[in-house]
Amino acid sequence: TGGKIDLSKLPVGDPTLSAKEIVGNESQERMGLVINQRNLDVLQDVAARERAPLYVVGDITGDHQFTFESSLTGEKPIDWPLEDMFGNPPKTIMNDDTQTSSFEEITFDEEKINEYLEAVLQLEAVASKDWLTNKVDRSVTGKIAQQQNVGSLQLPLSNYGTMTLDYRGKSGVATAVGHAPTVALIDPAAGSRIAIGEALSNIVFAPIEGGLSGISLSANWMWPCKNKGEDARLYAAVEAVSDFACELGINIPTGKDSLSMTQKYKDGVVYAPGTVIISASGEVIDVRKGVTPNLLKEAGTELVYIPLTQVPLSLGGSSFAQILNKLGTEVPDITDAAQFKKTFNAVQELLDQNKILAGHDVSSGGLITTLLEMCFAENGIGIQAELAVLEESSLAKSLFAENPALVIQVRDAWQIVEMLAQKGVSASILGTVIDDTSLTVLLGSKEIVFDIPAFRDVWYKTSYLLDEKQTASGYAKERFENYKNHGLEFKLPEHFTGSLDAYGIAHGRKTSTGIKAAIIREKGVNGDREMAYAMWLAGFDVKDVHMTDLIAGREDLSDVHFIAFVGGFSNSDVLGSAKGWAGAFLYNEKAKLALDNFYARPDTLSLGVCNGCQLMVHLGLIHPSHEKQARLLHNGSGKFESIYLNVDVTPDTESVMLKSLSGSKLGIWVAHGEGKFEFPFPEETYNIAVRYSHGTYPANPNSSPFNTAGIVSDDGRHLAMMPHLERTTFPWQCGYYPEENKNDECTPWLEAFVNARKWVQEQTK
Repeated sequence: TGGKIDLSKLPVGDPTLSAKEIVGNESQERMGLVINQRNLDVLQDVAARERAPLYVVGDITGDHQFTFESSLTGEKPIDWPLEDMFGNPPKTIMNDDTQTSSFEEITFDEEKINEYLEAVLQLEAVASKDWLTNKVDRSVTGKIAQQQNVGSLQLPLSNYGTMTLDYRGKSGVATAVGHAPTVALIDPAAGSRIAIGEALSNIVFAPIEGGLSGISLSANWMWPCKNKGEDARLYAAVEAVSDFACELGINIPTGKDSLSMTQKYKDGVVYAPGTVIISASGEVIDVRKGVTPNLLKEAGTELVYIPLTQVPLSLGGSSFAQILNKLGTEVPDITDAAQFKKTFNAVQELLDQNKILAGHDVSSGGLITTLLEMCFAENGIGIQAELAVLEESSLAKSLFAENPALVIQVRDAWQIVEMLAQKGVSASILGTVIDDTSLTVLLGSKEIVFDIPAFRDVWYKTSYLLDEKQTASGYAKERFENYKNHGLEFKLPEHFTGSLDAYGIAHGRKTSTGIKAAIIREKGVNGDREMAYAMWLAGFDVKDVHMTDLIAGREDLSDVHFIAFVGGFSNSDVLGSAKGWAGAFLYNEKAKLALDNFYARPDTLSLGVCNGCQLMVHLGLIHPSHEKQARLLHNGSGKFESIYLNVDVTPDTESVMLKSLSGSKLGIWVAHGEGKFEFPFPEETYNIAVRYSHGTYPANPNSSPFNTAGIVSDDGRHLAMMPHLERTTFPWQCGYYPEENKNDECTPWLEAFVNARKWVQEQTK
């Protein structure tokens, strides 16, 4: 309908910007809204409470004119009728000539399989991505049901990611990606179909509402356009994506183009290979029914091979071709969309019936990589595989071809193959899981035995070399040496049943218990929702308290008995972790008084996690009588660490929250950059409530002395810990959980919050 924006009311950080530069700049991290005048006061109150800058910059005019005008200078860099914006834009016409490219055929020596495998496993596309995943927060929000890492060794092998819609841990959204740039160099249309196929063969292991019809795709195009032949190749690739998606019956509602993927240098031009990156997403019926590549440690279970295409095995565009510095001529492709769809949905049915124990796709690195990766995430597990089912005489092609396929672990392989056959899906028994550390492959008279731990180190080596470039001296090597020695183990409390009923928890309660608690948060924290839910589930009525509430005097904590300082990055850690947050308490009279009064009461408990732990240590809330306070320093590795690891709850700990978990060994999430405790006094001076189970990195992720993960006050009431117990209260949140306890409704960490509620009840009788 038209509107006017006042240039002088926009927040401008650089006074030298011209009016044209102001309206045309692409500053990120901001958004615009249209709001009714009568609601503006509410929005401004919310913004002030959250310390979120807000600017009222203009009005809706209804005159069908769009204007930017400065009320100070009168400048109008934009002033045009709406029809100029929403008329008929000119059509873009692209003209190009199709260029014919031919590449050398791939030749190889069947006697060099081990040598080839070592090279393939070290390619960036195939090798471990631990150097990427260990430095990003893989547990934030507490709604992440499947992150990158799997198995007791927590290696980055997951085919997809899943996030729940809420903390009940059932419905969610899954995502997966696929791309095939080297295939597309040979045949852009086949590259498009393989990219879609890879995304779908990854997400197929999450149970999707509606099966394949419940999937949506996003297509991100990376192409060196306006170079001879490339626009024609792009046309072929886009057409193939469109046709294949339509044949599969799925949509592509969104995408992004980067069509200038060319870099000129003094001595030549580098062209990026034309690539479409496909992102697949879909609604998950039950996040707990998804499976990952790590084999269940159950000798005698079997592997079933399910091809996703009937095209003969080929090495064109493969990782194998790349190590030989070739592209090849014949590429994998998916020529029967109806059969692909049928296979996808049949596997989805097996998932829903809990028939699949583990599953992995065949893609980068070929079948040999798939089988090895299914063994990598656990120690002491192996496979015997018979490759005759592939109907290919060449051992190299059988092992390294990247034709789309699935490998699943099942208990009754013949029954599964028959069930699939009844649905028109071909499948074959490929091999058996064994209690060993070797992968044996048989093809005719040929037999090769691969040492799984040795090739796992080869696969991990590239990550180690990249990790060296981002980690303090020596730490990348220590991670490389220890990653396979820190397998997760559990010692659950003997009284633990895994049942919510055992804690007297009312499922989905909507009534008040009268037992009041509060989360305390500052601008930038990100752990408040999961903390509030854990406290609420344990029986607290939870209040949300922002620092601005305390500073303004709207809250004084006098009506609550338990407070939790949550994790995240308060004030973006600009002054160091939690230092700005601590200052908000120390230098604001009302906030300081509320805090002092709370800690002076004998009927209160407090918990600080991650950023909240750093805050409690900065404020001296754990050992207020100490002449010198402990500190939290940057991690020894010099970088942010995200890991799911083992901790030991100290035997005979006096912590109110953890006492009943004393002596347990549990899994828990860590996500911090400054978690290294520094103690000015001897170890016995401190009540260390939680310790990392190993002293070596990365199991002790920050190099804390005494393997310290958390400390508690002398009276046991105030606990500060770096790991996130509130993000590990349900099995589906855990990176790994004991197979025999997979049906537990909760983990022992929820008991810590139940203990807090019971203690408060006793104090307030």
